[in-house]
Amino acid sequence: MPEPADRRYGPAPLPQPRGPLSAAVAGALRRPPHDLPPGLGADLDPADPLADEDLQLTLFLCYELHYRGWRGVDEGWEWQPTLLALRARAERPFEAALRRLAAPPPLPPAGVAAGLTDLVAADDGPTLAATLQRRADLAQFREFVAHRSIYHLREADPHSWALPRLGGPAKAALVEIQTDEYGNGRLDRMHAELFRRTLDRLGLDTGYGAYLDAVPAVTLATNNMMSLFGLHRRLRGALLGHLAAYEMTSSVPNRRYGNGLRRLGLDEVATRFYDEHVEADAVHEQIAAHDLCGGLVRVEPALAGDVLFGAAAALAVDRLFAAHLLDSWAAGRSSLRAPTALTLSLPATATTIAATGPLAGVA
Repeated sequence: MPEPADRRYGPAPLPQPRGPLSAAVAGALRRPPHDLPPGLGADLDPADPLADEDLQLTLFLCYELHYRGWRGVDEGWEWQPTLLALRARAERPFEAALRRLAAPPPLPPAGVAAGLTDLVAADDGPTLAATLQRRADLAQFREFVAHRSIYHLREADPHSWALPRLGGPAKAALVEIQTDEYGNGRLDRMHAELFRRTLDRLGLDTGYGAYLDAVPAVTLATNNMMSLFGLHRRLRGALLGHLAAYEMTSSVPNRRYGNGLRRLGLDEVATRFYDEHVEADAVHEQIAAHDLCGGLVRVEPALAGDVLFGAAAALAVDRLFAAHLLDSWAAGRSSLRAPTALTLSLPATATTIAATGPLAGVA
């Protein structure tokens, strides 16, 4: 029986707090909009903002109000002034940490497209995609997919914030990319919908935000970074650079993810999301570097540094994410905060795989 549409497409329930600040925000959201205590978050000074569970969940709680909201939460909270002030206080250490982590190189003489190409070519992050292709077992692959569900079930939405903030060639290029992401207006071809089928084939919960309580701060940070860039017009260059980095580093990893699922015996319904990205993102790569980011910088040359920062930040935070998964698995532990969240009933295909072990590898 199909699950109710509100679980697939509607707001997620509020997640469990991870510290005093997220507890205060979640508690406030359960009531009608009202002013938060004036000093809330004033002493915010996390040692590592990207790994701070309380900070990252607080930001996610605030940002999600600008997407689908939270189940049972009054929509008036989206623009409540004291909550926005708290969000701004939480954003400052987060953005500062991103800038420390991802200082981009100087713009090369050849321009921003060449700078993006150089950044991508120099990226030597952990080989998560190769591990998933060749060695990961079914449990590890399911964990990876659960992590990624936080973004992929709303894929393309954060970058769409840039559309009303652009004009000319950059806007046209972004529309071309986003049209593909949204399946050219067909529900069955939307990338978020293709990913939902992958979740289903792996016996995972297909509800929007289903694994929020299970994923750690670093996973939330990969999503919060996109929202930070998308919700601030001053960071529109960083948002386009982020999208370019994603498109320019997508084809090879997605081929490996698809091959990893085939190695584990999954069918074409499970792999279609990844297979679709192999072809589409090979085209998007050129559009993103030359037409999107190049087009933006031709109109607004001062944003070149922001474009490279956004791309560098995307690559750097993804390296942290990959290292977390690989280090967890190497130590023999789950990469999730709540691995029992994945104990849903496996479909027949996955149950057989779990019982019999991986099938022959795919080269």
